[in-house]
Amino acid sequence: MSLKSQAEQLLKYLVLSDPVVPYISIPAGVLASKLVYDLTDLISGVYFKSYSNLSRIQRVEWNNRAMSTVHAIFITAAALYMVFLSDLYSDRYFGPITFRSSTISTFGLGVSVGYFITDLVMILWFYPAIGGMEYVIHHLLSLLAVAYAMLTGEGQLYTYMVLISETTTPGINLRWYLDTAGMKKSKAYLINGIVIFFAWLVARILLFMYLFYHVYLHLNQDQAGGVRLVDEVCVSSIDVRKRF
Repeated sequence: MSLKSQAEQLLKYLVLSDPVVPYISIPAGVLASKLVYDLTDLISGVYFKSYSNLSRIQRVEWNNRAMSTVHAIFITAAALYMVFLSDLYSDRYFGPITFRSSTISTFGLGVSVGYFITDLVMILWFYPAIGGMEYVIHHLLSLLAVAYAMLTGEGQLYTYMVLISETTTPGINLRWYLDTAGMKKSKAYLINGIVIFFAWLVARILLFMYLFYHVYLHLNQDQAGGVRLVDEVCVSSIDVRKRF
């Protein structure tokens, strides 16, 4: 075997092997969150005049919501790909879909775990300035559910389905930005509210109806696994955040 082939196999083992993925993806999520936070602070101070007039806690929340928005965009894109474009969970393949996972699916969940850890630490550090107990409960439940799916490989399909609901997060954060910038009576604020309504209808109501119907259709693949999966989906779907 050539030196190049040995190097490629070593790289594949160290970077792409399933046992190592969480140790790479979680720190990647934490570092990415910190990077977005710092860049938002830097850019906002230059391009947004209202930013300098905010209090320290408001600036922290401003940057925190940017971090939240970037995570929402990332995990929504990853979830849409895994659920609707990837063949990983296709019924054409043999075996229970509740136990299917891949390096890519596990990595995406790990990045999300890194974000939830970072955001939870910030909420606790500034508690209750940027989030009360409902935020803490939401993040703990989300962290446990996503981490469980990442570490065990169980229920990743339905975890990603739940994470599609993050589609509504950018609009909710934009609503806060517009309000904080004194644009609550603007046309942009109204349009954003309409978009939030339809996004919420699709991603938080219709999607969950489809999710539980999908769970019902596949319970016969593995009854025991299905029961555990329903419990996980119920925990993951609890969204007690009040981003309004």
